[in-house]
Amino acid sequence: MLICAYCDTVYRRRPLAMGEVARCQRCNAELERHQRLGADALLALVFTALIVFVQANIWPIVTLGLNGRQVSTTLWGVILVTWRDHSLVVAMLVASTLFFFPLFRMLLLGWLLLYSRRRRRAPGFRHAMLALHYLRPWTMSEVFVLGALVSIVKAHVYFDVTPEAGIYAYAALMLLITLLTGFDLRRLWNLGEERA
Repeated sequence: MLICAYCDTVYRRRPLAMGEVARCQRCNAELERHQRLGADALLALVFTALIVFVQANIWPIVTLGLNGRQVSTTLWGVILVTWRDHSLVVAMLVASTLFFFPLFRMLLLGWLLLYSRRRRRAPGFRHAMLALHYLRPWTMSEVFVLGALVSIVKAHVYFDVTPEAGIYAYAALMLLITLLTGFDLRRLWNLGEERA
């Protein structure tokens, strides 16, 4: 069954054809849309995002040059400098939104998709779904990439700025996370009963 989130009208779910969208007959809200990617393709996207995530966090983001001196840093280098400068709240927000929340979200989604391939619910399914719901707005890779690009352009006035591989990895990660965010998690609820 499908329930409209806006007017609470109940519908019987039916398979959707490619490109088809189910809409509420009462309020015209979108109920469900055909998902092009199955569990296997989504799981492959999650693994790809995890690989890119590791690369984005170990490769330098940017190199600054001034008077012949070159300094490059990774995301964790920036977080540690911010922490040492007593900007604890900023350091914790950056670490949470750019490292811990995206990592936790990708691991949770991968966990759920591993079981959904076998048409079963993963252990701890309800808690994982709830965590994914609340983590969704807190994964801010796209904000970081845009902010970093603006900073690179503005810093170019004062320094020799060279974008490094880490910023490109974050840009790729932003695209992968956007693809994963487009997946309707409600589909996972339609699988079998949760294991004990």
